[in-house]
Amino acid sequence: MDFQIKGPDFEFSSGELCLDFANTADWHASPNPQEYLNSYGDLLVWGRMAGIISDSEAKQLWQCSQDLPSEAQAALARAIELREAIYRIFVRLADQETPSQSDLDILNFTLQRALPHLRVAPSSEGFSFAWQTGGQDLERVLWPVAWSAANLLTSEDLDRVGQCDDDRGCGYLFYDTSRNRSRRWCSMESCGNRAKAMRHYQRKTS
Repeated sequence: MDFQIKGPDFEFSSGELCLDFANTADWHASPNPQEYLNSYGDLLVWGRMAGIISDSEAKQLWQCSQDLPSEAQAALARAIELREAIYRIFVRLADQETPSQSDLDILNFTLQRALPHLRVAPSSEGFSFAWQTGGQDLERVLWPVAWSAANLLTSEDLDRVGQCDDDRGCGYLFYDTSRNRSRRWCSMESCGNRAKAMRHYQRKTS
C-alpha cells in the first residue's frame, strides 16, 4: 500500500464491509469502547485497507482534509454517527429485534448521498458496480459502507448476522458462514478460547 499515513491495525474478518466498519470500535458492547477512528486520517487508512479507495484517492482526500480541517472533522463525525447507527441496527437484528427508525434514517441519509456516485463499469468478469472517482467529497469512504449495509439488510441471509457471545462486552459483529450457523465468537483465538477455558475451570471446580 503506497498511501502512507499511520493508523490503527484494523481487522477485516467479519465477512461484510459494513460489519467491518461497525467493528472499528473495539469492545463495542462494553461501557468503555475503544475508539479506532480518532482522526480523518484513521478513516482514510481504514478505507484504503478495506480496498474501497485507491492510493490516489486517499492522497487526494488527505490533501483536501489538510486544506479543509473543519470539513474533515465534520466528515469524521458523520462517519462515527453512521458507524454507530449500523452497529445498533445489526445488534438489534442479531437479537431478533426491530431496528429503530432513527438509525435507519441515518443510514438512508448516507445512502441517498452515495447513490448518485454509483456507476456500472466494465470489469474482468463483465460488468460490476463501481464508485465514481475523483472530486473532493470527504465522505467518499462512507459510500460503499452504506451500500454494503443496504445490500445486507435486503438479503435473504440477514439472519446470518451475529454478535460475539463474550460476556465482557466484546460486541464484535460478524456474518456467519458456517453450514449450521453455529458461530458464536469473534474468533476462537480470543473470546472463544476464553470461554472454553472458563468452562474447563468451572468443570474442575464444581
